[in-house]
Parts: sequence; C-alpha cells; structure tokens
Amino acid sequence: MSVEVIRTISPSTNEVVITRNGASAADLELLPKVATEAFLEFRKTKLKDRQDIVRKFLAALDKHKDDLALELTTQMGRPIAYTAKEVTTAIKRAEYLLKISNEVLQDVEGEAEKGFKRFIRRAPVGPVLIIFAWNYPYLILVNALIPAILAGNSVILKPSPQTPTVVEQVAKLFSEAGLPNGVLQHFHCGSPSLMETIVRDPRVSLICFTGSVAGGLAVQQAAADRIVNVTLELGGKDPAYIRDDVDIDWVAEEIVDGAIFNSGQSCCSIERVYVHEKVHDDFVAAVQKVLKGYKLGDPFDKSTHIGPVVSKRSKETIEAHIQDALEKGAKDVTPENESFQNPPPKGNFVKPTLLTDVDHTMAVMTEETFGPVIPVMKVKGDDEAVKLMNDSEFGLTASIWTKDVDRGYDLCEQVDAGTVFVNRCDYPSPDLAWTGWKNSGRGQTLGRFGFDAFVKSKSFHIKDYPK
Repeated sequence: MSVEVIRTISPSTNEVVITRNGASAADLELLPKVATEAFLEFRKTKLKDRQDIVRKFLAALDKHKDDLALELTTQMGRPIAYTAKEVTTAIKRAEYLLKISNEVLQDVEGEAEKGFKRFIRRAPVGPVLIIFAWNYPYLILVNALIPAILAGNSVILKPSPQTPTVVEQVAKLFSEAGLPNGVLQHFHCGSPSLMETIVRDPRVSLICFTGSVAGGLAVQQAAADRIVNVTLELGGKDPAYIRDDVDIDWVAEEIVDGAIFNSGQSCCSIERVYVHEKVHDDFVAAVQKVLKGYKLGDPFDKSTHIGPVVSKRSKETIEAHIQDALEKGAKDVTPENESFQNPPPKGNFVKPTLLTDVDHTMAVMTEETFGPVIPVMKVKGDDEAVKLMNDSEFGLTASIWTKDVDRGYDLCEQVDAGTVFVNRCDYPSPDLAWTGWKNSGRGQTLGRFGFDAFVKSKSFHIKDYPK
C-alpha cells in the first residue's frame, strides 16, 4: 500500500515548502495502543512532577520562539512581525492553567460526618486525541494539551497539514522536559477515512477538535457509534456594535485590528460591524484613514501588517463573498493604498476590503468569510443592533463599543455568544471560559472549567470498620 504524501503549500508563493508522509492504517492502530500503555503509568505520577515537566517545556518554548515564529510565517503566512507573539501568548496562557491546576485538580471533600470519609477525585480520562487548526496552532494547542497533561492523560496530536512542524517541535521539547515516552505522540494525515479510524478507536477516551464546522460535524459523526466525549471549537461570524457615544478615531483603530489581523483568519475576528446611524459616516471615514496606514505584502518583511490568506481556495471564497455583496448593492469603499493595489504576484493576497450598504441577504454578513473584510451596516439603535447580532447560526464572541459601560453590559446580557466584550474584541482570556454557542462549538477550554473535559469524577465513600 502506497504511503500518503502530505504537501504544505506556501501561502506566499503557492510552492511546496514541506512534505510529510501520512500515517498508515498500521500506524493508527499502534498509536492508541502505545497511548494506552503510557497512560496506565503516567496517571500514577504526582501532579507536582507533571507541573515541573510543563514548566520546563514552556521555558524551552520561550527559548526557541524566534525559530518557531519563522516556521509559522513560512507555513501559514502570518507576518514575521507577529508570529513570535503567538508563542509568547501561548506560554502566558499555559502558565495560567499551570497556576490554577493545584486548586482545580485537588480532591473535593464531601459533607463531614463522624465515621465516614467522602470525597470526589478528578481522575484522568485516558488517551486524548487532539485535532487542531493552522491559523493559531500554538494557541489552539495549549488550550487542550496543557490541561490534558497536567490531569495525567496521554495525548495523540494531529496537526493541520498546513503547519506540520508544530507537533514535531512540541513533542521534541516535551521529551527534553522529561515527559515519559509514549505520553505524547503525533501523526500526519490528510485522508478523512484514515482519520475516522482513530476517531472510532475505543481506546481513545476524548476527542478535541478545532477547525471548521464541516470538519467538526465529520468528527462528531465518526464518533457517534460509541460513548465518547467530543469537544468542538468551530467557526464564528462575530459581530461588533458601535454606539453613537464612542470616540470614533479610537474605535476605528480597534475594529480594523480586530477584523483584519492575521488576514482575518481567526474564529473570533470581527466579521460584521453594526454602526449607529448618527456616527456611521464618520466611522467609515475613520476606518478608511486607518486602512491607508496598513501594508499588505511579503510576510517576511518586518514592516508588513497583512500577509496572504492561507490558500487559493480561501482567497476564492473571500472574493466570492465580496462579489456577492457588490452584486446585491453593497459598495466597496476601501481607500487607495499602493500595497493593496500591488501585492506580491505569486501568493494568495487579498486586499483588506471595506464594504458599506450591506445587509443580511449577503453571504458576507451570514457565512464565515475568514478573510480581511470589514462589512459595515447602519442601524437605528440598540434594539436593532442586538437583533441583527443574534441573527446568525454562530455564537462565539461579540463586542459592544460605548462610553456607557453599564449600558454595554446590559446589551451583552442580550447577545447570544459564548464571550461578550465591552470595548475590546478578539481576545480569549485565559481566566475565562472559551466556549462557542450555537454552531460555534460544544464544550469549553481555558479557565478553571477548561480542565473538566480532561477529568472524570470518581467518588470515594469510605466508612470506618464497625468495632
């Protein structure tokens, strides 16, 4: 049987930059076997020892962050000015999870009663399969990997073919940090049928998936014939509402950054903007001014703000959303910018695009675009804004921008999303739950409840021997 060859295509040049051999059916049979054997020993280790391993791993990650940043820019196209920050942010996120692990994983005492001892122990679930995306691979990975290891599980990692070296680097650094053999394994795979093989394997005790809605549904369906937890972090169509009392220049800077950073390729990017009619025109003018200062171009140039999108297919989808909006009456009011008009010729470059006169008949306001597009819709006030914000199959994040923070809080209560912001956006806070509502996902990571998927409760009920 021939081995699957997986090719990583550079978003900057559309040339092959990495090849990897995909896992065989035999590999996918062996991985859960090794993970199960490793788990039976690793679950006996003390939490302190697991914490020490994680600390050493994070120190090594920090030491190598510049090399890891270069790999990210090469493989997924984010400008080199920003890729190292992903690694440092991932470290900070992991450090928070490490800090709270003693409290979260300790035994929970039952009611006191003479002659009895009762408590609940947080036991590890077993081998964990983590399937994760390319757009923020280190950030996404630590959400699941760190609590999984701290809780005493073994882990099998499956990266996106777009960023294959992430798992290789992580496995190497964890091994050097003292993680026992077999506790952390990885494989490369592009074949859906082979992926289903390991998802269905009864030795896999938990499946964590981050990616598209279609991918998540496929994983969920493959796992449906057995009793196993599946956590899903999926897409978003995250809205922002600009009230009429804000500082327009400030909010324009924030919205542009929240919409087009990483070329808009974030599940929590701002994908639709509702603006009070009193400040709509001023807001659009302010956004145009901000966009004039952005540079689209070579991601290896430290002065570049926006690099290519990940693939030709992604570029086609984004441009189709823009074209659909224009055909239905939207206006492209993107300002003149030499870098937007003259991007590098070979890559998947999409100019940041500002659209007005949009509505919910357009794909750009209802489907996940995942690109550097800022569609702006005029609204009469708070009630209309909230109604439109909730008119979506997705519910990951939403943001309200206002000087009246109390009113912003009230509006957040009415918005259907797992994370709601006032005067901020696009920031998964490590001390809060990262969770998608509606078609944005199931389960949660981060915060104290982010450990819940990686443990199972075991109640101990002990009575003194009668004398």
